[in-house]
Amino acid sequence: MTKPVSYKRHRFPPQIIAHAVWLYVRFPLSLRLVEEMLLERGIIVSYETIRRWGRKFGPEYARRLRRKRPCPTDIWHLDEVVVSITGKKHWLWRAVDQDGYVLDEIVQNHRNTKAAKRLLARLMKKQGMVPERIVTDKPPSYGAARRQVMPKVEHRSHKGLNNRAENSHVPLRKRERMMQGFRSPGGLQRFTSAFSAARNLFVLPHSRRSVLATHLHRLQAMATWKAAAGVLA
Repeated sequence: MTKPVSYKRHRFPPQIIAHAVWLYVRFPLSLRLVEEMLLERGIIVSYETIRRWGRKFGPEYARRLRRKRPCPTDIWHLDEVVVSITGKKHWLWRAVDQDGYVLDEIVQNHRNTKAAKRLLARLMKKQGMVPERIVTDKPPSYGAARRQVMPKVEHRSHKGLNNRAENSHVPLRKRERMMQGFRSPGGLQRFTSAFSAARNLFVLPHSRRSVLATHLHRLQAMATWKAAAGVLA
């Protein structure tokens, strides 16, 4: 059983910390905007404190959120995006399923077969199974890694087939611009873990929903977030 989140040696109540982290990872807000929104509610806290909360508690909350149950018929869409950190190129390797649900993300220094193999191995370990097929762009590193890690899985490699993975980059790119970049590879890894977990939880499935169903989905997501943060009333 997962231990509850510890808020020891923090002078602010857990409810305020969880709310601040939720605002930061859920919406395209800068740290200073979150600081201002909390001030409007009479909560005086610096944006640097909010940064530290997000760094410490964001990944903690993400680990406690329910994950989508894997299925043998899942299709994994794999892609990588370049992220410049202090003038140096890093690659964020990402995987989403057929519904756009983010399965995993990993920051690596290279764009090669070894990096692709590491992503596939992590995915297999986390999902506990292999997919029906994987879909990628044209880089040969995916094919070479797939042959080593999951040789029996179908692989489709075509630029036009991988729009689902490419579309999933857009929200993260917006956050990157709002944050004016990332300070370190570790900071990028920590932020994406919390950001994608919150997005998976709150974003509606692609199927059409009524207004009532949308409200219920959001209420349930909020309750799940609070439970993960250990701040349920």
